[in-house]
Amino acid sequence: MHPQNDPSLWQWQQTDRGRYLTCSLLAKWPHGFFTSHFQGCHPRQLVQYLHPQAKVYWLKQIHSNIIVTTSQMDSCETQLEGDGIITESPLQSVWCASADCTPVLIASPDTGRVMAIHSGWRGSAKEIVPKAISLMTSLGCKKENLLFALGPAIHGKVYQVDENVALEVLKTVIKNSSSSAEILQIAYENQLAYPDSLPGKVRLHVSAVICQQILQQGIDSSQIAMAPYCTYQDASDFFSYRRSGEKKVQYSGIVSI
Repeated sequence: MHPQNDPSLWQWQQTDRGRYLTCSLLAKWPHGFFTSHFQGCHPRQLVQYLHPQAKVYWLKQIHSNIIVTTSQMDSCETQLEGDGIITESPLQSVWCASADCTPVLIASPDTGRVMAIHSGWRGSAKEIVPKAISLMTSLGCKKENLLFALGPAIHGKVYQVDENVALEVLKTVIKNSSSSAEILQIAYENQLAYPDSLPGKVRLHVSAVICQQILQQGIDSSQIAMAPYCTYQDASDFFSYRRSGEKKVQYSGIVSI
C-alpha cells in the first residue's frame, strides 16, 4: 500500500544557519522543508533561501480542510485561517508550519501552480489533501502530472492516539469494512497503523494514510515521495510537540514558477 518511500529522493541542503531538506520530485520549484536549525526564522526570512524575489503567503493554521488562494489573501486585511494555500501567479511562495503533523507540498508541471498543506490527524480526517487535488484539477492541473512531497512528520510507530481518533482517520481510506476491528486489522496489515500495548490506543501513521488518500484519487505512486525522517525520533533536526510539549514549529515552503 505504501507509495514511493525512497530515501534517494531526498537531499539535504547546507546553509550558513543549518540544513534543510528538498525532494527531487520538486526539483523544478524552489522549495524546502526547514528544520529546527532555523528556529525563530519566519517565512519572510526563509524565502531568501528559495527565491528572494518571491512573495510570501502563510496562514493561521486551525487543523481544518480550508484551502485559500493567494488572491484571497492579497485582498484581505487580516491573516486568514486555514491549512492549505494555492498559488495563482509565478513567484509566489506558500508556507505551512508543522511540529509533528505532515507538511505536504504539491506542484503542477502543467500550470506552474503549487500548494502548501498542513495535514495532521484532524486535517487528514477532513481529507484536506483529496480536497486540494480536486481544487487543482478544477483549475486546469492534470491529475496524472501532479507531484507530491510529504515532509518530515511523526512516524506511526511512535504516534499513540485514541482508537476512535485512529478510526476517524482510517475510515477515509478503508471504506467498505463493517467493524472497527476489521478497519484496524486492514490498517495494521498495510502499515497505516500499528498495534499499541495499551487498551483503547493505536499507533497511527498519518503520512501513510495521506499517501493512501492520494493514491485513491487515481494518482500513481511514482508521483509521491514521503520523507524518511521522523520529527519525534530525530531531535537533532526537528521539533516535536509530542516529544517536548513545546509549541515550536518548522516551516515548509515552495515557490510557483
